[in-house]
Amino acid sequence: MAAEEIDKPLSLPPYPEMILAAVEALNEKNGSNKTSISKYIESKYGELPAAHTTLLSHHLNRMKDTGELVFWKNNYMKAEPNAPPRRGRGRPPKAKVPLPPGSVVARARPRGRPPKDPNAPLTPKPVKPKVAATGSGKPRGRPRKMARPTGGMSGTTTTTAVAMATGTGRPRGRPPKVKPGSATEVSVQN
Repeated sequence: MAAEEIDKPLSLPPYPEMILAAVEALNEKNGSNKTSISKYIESKYGELPAAHTTLLSHHLNRMKDTGELVFWKNNYMKAEPNAPPRRGRGRPPKAKVPLPPGSVVARARPRGRPPKDPNAPLTPKPVKPKVAATGSGKPRGRPRKMARPTGGMSGTTTTTAVAMATGTGRPRGRPPKVKPGSATEVSVQN
């Protein structure tokens, strides 16, 4: 029987009591952070369960949500009943207007385009009436690109042969400069 009593873990008070006692005992001006609360509980109660950090986090979050503790700048402090609520960064939430008793809240409309009704009858698409021509005889909009004529004025040269092989009407890049001595001059003699 003595062995069973030794192996039996000591009964710990509930975590909310331990947390409140730690915050009161530490008595820091801006509150106590999670690490200092954990160290105080470990020093006071000694052996703790293996899931101590998880349990501490869970109870701190729960006490923060219920309003027993105030979480401000990464520290926890006891909530004062007369103190105004502290606001964090960002835009404050809108005040919720209480609904009258007995009213039913409609579900929020889902985002996106509503799905098509599979049982709806098929309807033909409406046909747009053709607009009468303006009288000029030209169609509206930008004209279509026409194919360029091949060959050119000077006939087929080596550069145009390369251009023809690539499929375009002219070679790529800037055309070469025309040299003044390359043109054939016809002289008239008397």
